[in-house]
Amino acid sequence: MIWTNWARNVSVTPVRQEQPASEDELSDAVRRAVKDGHTVRVVGGGHSFTPAAATEGVQLSLDRLNALHRVERDPDTGHALVTVGAGMRLHQLNQILAERGLAMQNLGDIDRQSIAGAISTGTHGTGAKFGGLATRVRALTVVGPDGEVTHASPTEQHDLFEASRLGLGATGVLSTVTIEAVPAFDLHAVEEPWPLDRVLEGVHDLVAEHDHFEFYWFPTTRRALTLRNTRVDAGTSAGSGLAHRARKAAGAARSFLDEEVLSNGLFEAVNRVATAVPSATPTLNAVAARALSARRYTAPSHEVFCTNRRVRFREMEYAVPRDAVVGVLGEIDAWQRSTGENVPFPIEVRFAPADDVWLSTAYGRETAYVAVHQYWRLPYARYFDAAEQILTAAGGRPHWGKLHTRDAEYLEGQYRRLPDFRRVRDAADPEGVFANPYTQRVFGFA
Repeated sequence: MIWTNWARNVSVTPVRQEQPASEDELSDAVRRAVKDGHTVRVVGGGHSFTPAAATEGVQLSLDRLNALHRVERDPDTGHALVTVGAGMRLHQLNQILAERGLAMQNLGDIDRQSIAGAISTGTHGTGAKFGGLATRVRALTVVGPDGEVTHASPTEQHDLFEASRLGLGATGVLSTVTIEAVPAFDLHAVEEPWPLDRVLEGVHDLVAEHDHFEFYWFPTTRRALTLRNTRVDAGTSAGSGLAHRARKAAGAARSFLDEEVLSNGLFEAVNRVATAVPSATPTLNAVAARALSARRYTAPSHEVFCTNRRVRFREMEYAVPRDAVVGVLGEIDAWQRSTGENVPFPIEVRFAPADDVWLSTAYGRETAYVAVHQYWRLPYARYFDAAEQILTAAGGRPHWGKLHTRDAEYLEGQYRRLPDFRRVRDAADPEGVFANPYTQRVFGFA
């Protein structure tokens, strides 16, 4: 059976596909693959734009490994430690946490991925004090090429833990993941269109002054949609009686209008017009930027962090030093204006603190993320190549799950701990059972 990712830019025919329903079945599936001489790759939600999950060997889906195993308390922090099957989707995890008065500290803007896929590719959100998902991992279990299960944490199999919590599944198959959750909280969200110059002039203050700040900018325009989210106590959005139900109904209607009709339905139509009539794109972008409206609302954190994405696209994202972001955006803007490249999709800019995860794109430095997108029916190579040259000149690190052309030689210059990662990977998987051409390109051969 042919497997295709969400973006429809990667297709492959594995020799077989399996969906183990238990850790024992997972171990057995790995052993049989090795016995038959096949490599093994794992697929979650298929939201990577890279061929990270592609294999002509055995492709394992973890969808049936999606149980809640236990909820404990960390004796040092008092935070909840939540252990789940590695195949659990983020939207399922968010619901389970909410039912227990808990939440993820931070999230990206899509919740369709599996927890294993999200941490393994470096999924992140935005916020100067809140790192990516992998920074919240406190333990995991890894199934090796011999089918043996190893528990890894900061105090047990430390190096395997570091290499496995963000490592594209190159050290083995994740079976369970233990995440540190926090007490549930709401977010007060303010979405406003601003002049781009105002955003760029105050960007560092905006990042510092708000818990979560990001913005979207349509190429060739000088307007951006700013998103500023402030953390407030859980229940802040609640009320009582008929007035609360009326507000909730109105909010649901507005959300449907914004996300399904305006942000998805209308945006799909705009991109189809831009595809058919490229000369109309600057006008369409200008109209879209001018049509953006302000709104304020308060809701549970995961409802604000995550949005529905129904317009299919291709994406490349690079992490650059935060101080470099204004210059990088200026160069991308100048290139786009000089070439007239047909780009009807906005650029997304987010922020993260420095962290210590070996292969995190924010390792050791305060980071700005610049994500360029292209509608899936339009060519993207020239645009992405030009943006990549600008981003790499600024010392950019590519997102592990999004399109890029970098290889191990380049990445070794960006990741001080990449040699340590390779040492752990080579010890955990000396025969390359869990490798594929993409992991070999970015990490080097075993």
